[in-house]
Amino acid sequence: MTPTHDPVTIGIVSISDRASSGVYEDKGLPALKDWLTRALKNPITFAPRLIPDEQAGISAALIELVDAGCSLVLTTGGTGPALRDVTPEATLAVADKEMPGFGEQMRQISLRFVPTAILSRQVAVIRGKSLIINLPGQPKSIQETLEGLKGPDGAQLVNGIFAAVPYCIDLIGGPYFETDELVCKAFRPKSALRAASAA
Repeated sequence: MTPTHDPVTIGIVSISDRASSGVYEDKGLPALKDWLTRALKNPITFAPRLIPDEQAGISAALIELVDAGCSLVLTTGGTGPALRDVTPEATLAVADKEMPGFGEQMRQISLRFVPTAILSRQVAVIRGKSLIINLPGQPKSIQETLEGLKGPDGAQLVNGIFAAVPYCIDLIGGPYFETDELVCKAFRPKSALRAASAA
């Protein structure tokens, strides 16, 4: 018998002045959609947004997506130290709780590649029953931080942040996210595993 997976709605937000104005093609939304489609077994409805680096507009988009029922909202872009980078401020402004472990782990992963990873300011927060996470701007970095680092044999060397996302969403009352373990193995305590998913 094939298990049924909860349908999920995920907000994906690419924040870039130039991409949103058509100066160049946005690569953030396709990268997010591609990775999530591969990583999750759930039927996904995406709610995409491509918006400029404006703090009030970013906050408004995040609130709109949460209110629309997105249990997970992922942003990409606008997390560096440049004057126009305001994604973390816009995210913290709509938070009920901050989840600092996500940003800490993303920087640890990225530091294995570039020393400038310490300049990244990604944050994660909870608003209502939604988890909002700021991701880096580059598609390669998006995959590395979500998926973690694997050895040549496929063994997990460093956990990506997405390993903790499904259980976090469980704890805040969201749907049951199920991952494809070949892409990203989610971690849950045994008491939180859904028996039916093994059917």
